[in-house]
Amino acid sequence: MANPDDERNGVARDEAEAAVRTLLRWAGEDPSREGLLDTPKRVVDAYGDWFSGYGDDPRAYLERTFEEVAGYDEMIVLRDIQFESHCEHHMAPIIGRAHVGYLPDGKVVGISKLARVVEAYARRFQVQEKMTAQIAAVIEDVLKPRGVGVVVEASHECMTTRGVHKRGVSMVTSKMLGGFRDDARTRQEFLRFIGDPRG
Repeated sequence: MANPDDERNGVARDEAEAAVRTLLRWAGEDPSREGLLDTPKRVVDAYGDWFSGYGDDPRAYLERTFEEVAGYDEMIVLRDIQFESHCEHHMAPIIGRAHVGYLPDGKVVGISKLARVVEAYARRFQVQEKMTAQIAAVIEDVLKPRGVGVVVEASHECMTTRGVHKRGVSMVTSKMLGGFRDDARTRQEFLRFIGDPRG
């Protein structure tokens, strides 16, 4: 009986490993030399980890909520959620951190679930702007809070290791919904909590 890990999304593992060997040859290497013999296997294993987000449902992480919070209705913020993602244009790493906040409306979610939502979207091929919007949208859709704020800061290796080769550059994106968009004081409080100079 075949190992279920031998096929993923309709692609056999040996096909994926053969693709890595093709890229090695294209780059000028000999995939049969000793140091590269196990590289195709390792790369395919790494892809299974890096892109595990395709198998996750971010909504599911938010569906278990708690309502016994003694009427707590102030802002909840989880900051400095570190993540690794990959640029969908060059397949190069995106390394960064996300800050997530929301104004509960009668129910809250376990804080680890917010980090899991970030991970689920980060572990896919991404564009930072889209990832920022996806995180905010799923929190708004599932929790129905009075507002959501998401700020993502990241370094893009597609810019630092190729092309313009500019190191030390980071990109900041934000998505504000509900009270975070409509109320400047709420937005500033959130930005102050995460250490943003705009707050």
